[in-house]
Amino acid sequence: MKNIFRNIGADFSASVVVALVALPLCLGIALGSGAPLFSGLIAGIIGGIVIGTLSGSQLSVSGPAAGLTAIVAAGILKVPSFEAFLLSVLVAGIVQLILGFIKAGVFGDYIPTNVIKGMLSAIGIILILKQVPHLIGYDADFEGDYAFAQKDEHNTFSGIMNAFSKVTPLAIIIGISALLIQIVWDKVLVKKVKLFKLIPSPLIVVIAGVGLNSFLQNGSALQLRAEQMVNIPSASNVGEFFSFFMLPDFRYLNMPEIWITGITIAIVASLETLLNIEASDELDPYKRVTPKDRELKAQGVGNLICGLIGGLPVTSVVVRTSANVNAGGRTKASAIMHGMLLLAAVALIPFLMNKIPLSALAAVLIYTGYKLAKPSLFKEMYRRGPDQFIPFVVTIAAIIFTDLLIGIVIGIGVGLFFVLRSNFKTSFFIVHDNSKYLFRLRKDVSFLNKPLLKNKLETVPADSSVLIDISRADFIDKDVIEVINDFLQHAHLKNIKAEIKRSPGKANHNRVEQPVKQSIKIIANDTLRETIAGK
Repeated sequence: MKNIFRNIGADFSASVVVALVALPLCLGIALGSGAPLFSGLIAGIIGGIVIGTLSGSQLSVSGPAAGLTAIVAAGILKVPSFEAFLLSVLVAGIVQLILGFIKAGVFGDYIPTNVIKGMLSAIGIILILKQVPHLIGYDADFEGDYAFAQKDEHNTFSGIMNAFSKVTPLAIIIGISALLIQIVWDKVLVKKVKLFKLIPSPLIVVIAGVGLNSFLQNGSALQLRAEQMVNIPSASNVGEFFSFFMLPDFRYLNMPEIWITGITIAIVASLETLLNIEASDELDPYKRVTPKDRELKAQGVGNLICGLIGGLPVTSVVVRTSANVNAGGRTKASAIMHGMLLLAAVALIPFLMNKIPLSALAAVLIYTGYKLAKPSLFKEMYRRGPDQFIPFVVTIAAIIFTDLLIGIVIGIGVGLFFVLRSNFKTSFFIVHDNSKYLFRLRKDVSFLNKPLLKNKLETVPADSSVLIDISRADFIDKDVIEVINDFLQHAHLKNIKAEIKRSPGKANHNRVEQPVKQSIKIIANDTLRETIAGK
């Protein structure tokens, strides 16, 4: 608690930035899902206040996620009403709570670091690519859509090309100005005047955007259209405001579609949350570790409440989290306060928020994307070698051209290939001196090593001496044991003298037989012993 109050200044500043980033994304994801716009705002508020309070993460920020858009949209179409769909959100929350209690969060620990860094960079690049059309005033695709194939029948790249044929001059002026303000503020002014650290540049961007829009349009042809502005549902009184909240319709609880959609949401949301928690821990300058099972429980409670009051399902979200980190957030107070700011904005000042141009917020997201995908990160990963760089780049490409989960699966697959390749190369080696051969097995020798080991044993020439050293192997696959035993069985046919060096007490090693004829068992001579000792 002391830590939270000690960092309240930095956390409040960060919460303002996160709220400004979250606002258009909450509305855009609701629009893309075919859900009421206010349901996205409810999810953002619950993600901040409820999950922020219950989570063990200090920097992760939760809310409605683009990765669930297609599932939510399909789920809403399968049931009679949005109130019926809320039952699926309830089911998802219950399933996530169960996953937390059975400690399913451990799966997040198996995601390689290079894949996590690739995911962060990919999201940064996608943010830049997807926000360019909004920056120049073309808003056909909804905010928060990160899939390669868009609903407007374009993809990420064709959408940009199409946007340049339908630019709005005032949107470009506001967008470019917003980018310049952030660069100058962060790179120049903050370094010269310490007081400016407490004022987040996105807040200045929003104020400048509203000012430019009000000053330049003035009834002219430059005027921005309604769809180019933030559009929060407004209520004229308290009763109308509470009418935006919806209750689940329990009459449809026996529909199979409700349960199938709910379980699907729970699985996908949990996977995305575990991925994003790994990413937030990677971004954390203090390198704090989030308890993942607790996070799943927090997400479960959040989705339960969303289902009860009319919100979209929530997950931990990288875009909000990275905005939080880059804005200087230090504790979970920033996530909680961002939820409170969203609630205050939609309840008290929606008319002011609706004056914000989307092009100004697009500039904030583009700048956030750049910070996630800095060229220095690519240089660092390249210096680490191909086994780190290739999975990193493949993950980026896969996420950009598919979606987050598919891209991560592809990245993990490529990373696993390099792990197996490394293990394959180091599992055994061969040394020979004239007619004396040493085969040394190390670490884990799997069935993947069988073909190479078999071929190498068969190429040993006649009248040679072979020592197969299995004393340093931790595990030997049964297929490999069979290859070694087969070699021992027929080595005498080529007048090959063979010996096994084993370590006592290892079960897998004891399955390796001694040579059939004791007369062919030899003790390695001095030359061979020197060769072995040198390794």
